[in-house]
Amino acid sequence: MMSSTRVDDQDYMAGCFECCIKCLGGVPYASLVATILCFSGVALFCGCGHVALTGTVSILEQHFSTTASDHALLSEVIQLMQYVIYGIASFFFLYGIILLAEGFYTTSAVKELHGEFKTTACGRCISGMFVFLTYVLGVAWLGVFGFSAVPVFMFYNIWSTCEVIKSLQINMTVPGDQICVDIRQYGIIPWNAVPGKACGPILENICNTNEFYMSYHLFIVACAGAGATVIALLIYMMATTYNYAVLKFKSREDCCTKF
Repeated sequence: MMSSTRVDDQDYMAGCFECCIKCLGGVPYASLVATILCFSGVALFCGCGHVALTGTVSILEQHFSTTASDHALLSEVIQLMQYVIYGIASFFFLYGIILLAEGFYTTSAVKELHGEFKTTACGRCISGMFVFLTYVLGVAWLGVFGFSAVPVFMFYNIWSTCEVIKSLQINMTVPGDQICVDIRQYGIIPWNAVPGKACGPILENICNTNEFYMSYHLFIVACAGAGATVIALLIYMMATTYNYAVLKFKSREDCCTKF
């Protein structure tokens, strides 16, 4: 009696183990990694970018463009970009979930769990649409990644200029008042904006403010988040292309090979 119970327990454990192996085999690991990376990258880009843009407006208003009419257009553009950030975060949250679900349902193990594999022309069309849309988003995010590097470059130039002023004060070589940063040369405020530039100790004080420090580092993190999103979309490209190829191959009547 004890031996039969022990055998039943062993069979039960073997059945559970086999079921777990099948479940793990049905996980689209590429799509899962891409989804996690996409969510993380978009969250960093949207969250840090939103706060950094707010800090940038504050720095411009306080130190480079004291007249509201001079930077009114820039303020409207930044506010619009912040609304766009909300839309990007919502869209990629839904799109990542959809691609992850599509990866689950086109994994070969799903066939073994849910019966014979069946595909329709509509299913192949939807999978092809995901391939096309993912490629378009990948190219678009390459542009976003390049665009997000622009404020990093600007803040780096200001920070490096402040470091030069500090080194000159230590070495007592050239007066720091002669070294300036003119924000108008970047085209974000008009040439008639007052004062438009900061020199010497005033520029050094700007670099020591919390707004500058936070905005600079948040722009760096936002740029890194955009880069992570590009990598996630590249993984999505490979995953969706493979999924579409599987659907196309499985739809053939002479298909006899298991992936």
